[in-house]
This record gives sequence, structure tokens and C-alpha cells, in this order.
Amino acid sequence: MPTGTALHDARRQLFDAAERVLLRDGPSALTSRAVTTEAGCAKGVLHRHFVDFDAFLAELVLDRVARIDTLAADLRASAGAGTVAGNLTGVLTDLFGSVAVAIVGLVTSRDVLRTRLRQTTPVGVPLLTEAAAVIASYLGAERDLGRIAADADLDVLAGTLVGTGHLLFADRTAAPPGAHAVHKAVTTVIAGVAQGPPP
Repeated sequence: MPTGTALHDARRQLFDAAERVLLRDGPSALTSRAVTTEAGCAKGVLHRHFVDFDAFLAELVLDRVARIDTLAADLRASAGAGTVAGNLTGVLTDLFGSVAVAIVGLVTSRDVLRTRLRQTTPVGVPLLTEAAAVIASYLGAERDLGRIAADADLDVLAGTLVGTGHLLFADRTAAPPGAHAVHKAVTTVIAGVAQGPPP
């Protein structure tokens, strides 16, 4: 007798169910049974769409990485508007206030998953690497507008901002940091390179 209910967009519903388990119970609780139970479907549904559970997890991570493209477009469009610190505060909060911290924990806790992801992200940690590239690109646009010093090392700044953001949001048991705490960290990181409006 079949169990669960039919899924109209099985991949999306399984990904969403995995996110809920990950956020609620952490990476160690993420199993195929936990995901299909959360999605309300039979375990076989997951295996009809993915070769195995690690393939499912790799696709989950890549799906979340792809969402950074939207974040990138919005951030790049903000160049020259508002303040650099305000724009960076917003993007770090959007990035790490979501499931990103839990995804990073998942990637670092599963060797097989990391090996699979090396095909698309040969160096660094998936999601964090892409986020740093997005921030470096934005900082480049701000540098072109004269709001970041011409000699600023954008890759180092971006990596520092991503690492700082990750640390601020890493404790899943505590309330996330407020905007003031994130803004303070951002302004400290960019203090040496932030420029006033061009003459």
C-alpha cells in the first residue's frame, strides 16, 4: 500500500523539507527518512528523482548556491545607492539569515558530499565561495564609483566579510544578531577602504 501523498513538484518539496529538517534539527538529523517524512511522501520518491541521498544533498546545495544569483543582481544594482556599509549589511543578513549557515554545516560534516561538490566548486566551501565572489564584484563596482579605495584588495575584503558574517550567524541556538551588530562588523572590516562621496 502506498504511503504519503503525491508530490506535484517533488524536487522542490523534497528540498524544502530538507531545509526544514536542517534548520530545526541540524545536519546530523538529515537522513532520507527524515526528509521524506517531513515532505509527507514515501521514501522511494526521493530515490526516483536522485541516484542516492548524497546526490540529493549535492543538488540541494547547488540549488541554494543558484539562489545567490538573485542576491548578486540586487547587490550589484545597489552600487552607488545608500551606503556601502548598509548595502553589505543587508546582503550578509539576507545570506546568513536564511538556511546558508546550516548548509555550510552540512557540507563540512559530510565527506562524500564535499567530494561531489568539488566538481562544481573545486576550492573553498560551496555557498561561501560564491558569496565572496558576489561581494567582491559589488565592491569592484563601488570602487569604480569612488566609494571604495582604488588600492583595496577586494578578494580579501570579500572573504573577510563572508567569514565575519558566517561567525555572527553561526550559532543556530541563539537569536540571530541584530542589524546593528552586523553593521558594526561591516564598518570595522571596510573602515580602511571606505571613501566619502567623490568630489
